[in-house]
Amino acid sequence: MTDLPTPPSLLLVGGARPVSISVAMVLEALAQARARGLRTHVTGPAEALAATAQVGSAADAVSAVRFVPPEETADWARRQAAQGERFDAVFALQEMAQIATAQAAEAIGAPGNPPDAIRRIRTKDACRAALAAAGFAQPRVRLCAGLREAEAFLQESRGPWIVKPRDAMGSIGVSRVTGPDGLPAALELLPDTAPFLVEEFVEGPEFSVEGVFLGGAPRILAVTAKEKVAPPHFVEVGHVLPAELPDQDRRRIEQQVSSALTVLGLRTGAFHVELWLTPRGVVLGEVHGRFGGDWIHRMVEYAIPGLELFGLVYDDMLGRADGPGPLEPLRGAAVRYLTPPPGRLLAVHGWDAVRAHGAVLHAELTVSPGDVIHPLHRSSDRVGLVVVGADTAARAHQLALELTESVRFETDPVPAGTVPATHR
Repeated sequence: MTDLPTPPSLLLVGGARPVSISVAMVLEALAQARARGLRTHVTGPAEALAATAQVGSAADAVSAVRFVPPEETADWARRQAAQGERFDAVFALQEMAQIATAQAAEAIGAPGNPPDAIRRIRTKDACRAALAAAGFAQPRVRLCAGLREAEAFLQESRGPWIVKPRDAMGSIGVSRVTGPDGLPAALELLPDTAPFLVEEFVEGPEFSVEGVFLGGAPRILAVTAKEKVAPPHFVEVGHVLPAELPDQDRRRIEQQVSSALTVLGLRTGAFHVELWLTPRGVVLGEVHGRFGGDWIHRMVEYAIPGLELFGLVYDDMLGRADGPGPLEPLRGAAVRYLTPPPGRLLAVHGWDAVRAHGAVLHAELTVSPGDVIHPLHRSSDRVGLVVVGADTAARAHQLALELTESVRFETDPVPAGTVPATHR
């Protein structure tokens, strides 16, 4: 009797956060792994695994392993390997699990990014310093321990400025100041008392670049146009893909991003790079070794018919990505967030018609009557979204606007000092 070959195995580090997009992405990632014959093992903190039971049900194995500190995942993977379990690919979708993923891959000899490279891009000021040293245009930035250091930086740099956490996501604690008088309020918005960043504000339209690494080289799949609320906060309220850009600007963006990823030492998995297009050229923003959030993954897969985004990464890690088909957007997609005025929600009108629209790829409402809608200061203050697909990006954008504007929210003001039943 001949033994059957052992199927390749995927270690998916971090699992999912208990929010819809995170769970959806992990379930899609597991489904695309299963379609390729991969055995899947999901790790993550016990409380997160318990809160996302559907993820555990979709995997072949689940283990409670924290990814912070990252050494716990690396040590666990090393012990599993010593006991005979083989992981052919190590991957993560969560931002905060990227360092653990790199260390685990290194510990067991699986394809992965160098841990130092991931630490560098996860530390925003270190990433800026590395890019500036390599000749890329970057805003000046200072790591500050308190108000006086921030005031000193404002004295020696050009405003306006952005105040933000050194290591956070979802626009938490991000605000713009125009002078020293605005610093105390900006520091109050920070999530904790850890050292924070102050950097020069960059004027210009903002974009992100979505892609994967194939054979160690970056492969750009799409450029996404972003829309944010007006300062002092910078919450993203819409994305359009592919961005409508002159060919010359698109080439400049793609060249800068590809070069930056190479300089930073990334070589495996996915990337999501933010940038501004300014009169002086492309100015790179934050660099992420993961796919973009805000349902951009679904937009990319719609825009490139037949693409399985997660599967493309697995195929590369397993040496199966020999000559993938065309990877250029042939259609358009857009996401638009619902951002009604603040107040206690009484009723929502028009939502069922939006969900039933034939162009809608995904629609989600995260509040119900009785909840309090907060001022838009962070991503968690958004109360819903609509993702649409169309023949062109322009048509998708227009449809997303029309559909979200058709939804009407009835609210009552919330008395000052009221402790809300919040959707956060």
